[in-house]
Amino acid sequence: MPEVLDVATPAVTLRALSWGPEDAPIALCLHGFPDTAHGWRKIAPLLVDAGWRVVAPFMRGYAPSSLASDGSYHVGALMDDALRVLDAAGPTGRDVLIGHDWGAIAGAGLAAMPDSPFDKAVIMSVPPPATFRPLSRVPEPARLAGQLPLQLLRSWYIMYFQLPALPERSTNWVVPRLWRQWSPGYQADEDVRHVLDAISAPENWRAALAYYRAMMRNSKPPAQYAEMHSHWLSGLVLPTLYLHGTQDGCATSNYARWVGEVLPEGSQLALVDEAGHFLQLEQPEVVARHVIDFVGQAD
Repeated sequence: MPEVLDVATPAVTLRALSWGPEDAPIALCLHGFPDTAHGWRKIAPLLVDAGWRVVAPFMRGYAPSSLASDGSYHVGALMDDALRVLDAAGPTGRDVLIGHDWGAIAGAGLAAMPDSPFDKAVIMSVPPPATFRPLSRVPEPARLAGQLPLQLLRSWYIMYFQLPALPERSTNWVVPRLWRQWSPGYQADEDVRHVLDAISAPENWRAALAYYRAMMRNSKPPAQYAEMHSHWLSGLVLPTLYLHGTQDGCATSNYARWVGEVLPEGSQLALVDEAGHFLQLEQPEVVARHVIDFVGQAD
């Protein structure tokens, strides 16, 4: 069973799950939507066996973490939260970052910071935003454009979340539908229960929606996150492992062709067969082996 770490910040109290010895280098694992810190439960023991301490916070707005008192669900706020959890857990100077989905977006921002406290990053299932910036310089633009019609269909939920009122009443059907769509064939009942425990309350569901609304409406983050927020679209500077499931129903693994163009020196890229969007749950041994081969044994 994981231990519990509570981290109080000026805007939010974050609950994190922790596996492994407290003096080991940290693998800070950031989850996405619709998921929770429990989504790391299958690979955490494998990373602990390799000498790492796995620390996985529940994102702001996802119970048992609190709502954000400043109302910010911007990427810069998520990056700030991650650094505060690392600081509370006790950074060792040899720590790594692992991010999935929204955690991958925040992780890409942290991996783009010139003074990032992490040695390496692992980004999963969502390409770093810099992959497609600027579009005028993206190689094979016609091939990329060919991906867009299907991606628009897959991303229906993002536009749906921009509607007034209706999305707020959709928790109980949206969450299981996305798990079925994104990881076809995976038995997600336990994970869906964890997600509904975290965000089925109206105020928590509104917080989960706020992530997408802040991004799509391009709202400005509060001043305390502005500098950090400025990095999330920038090119990565940390050596980064990018992983994507070949059966991902959220974002096609074909994007790996363009991700490979923007990864910095010392990076790696791998596709995980027989895995959808939640590859760390569907193929935990394979994902853990990729991660450990890249970040190394910590002991």
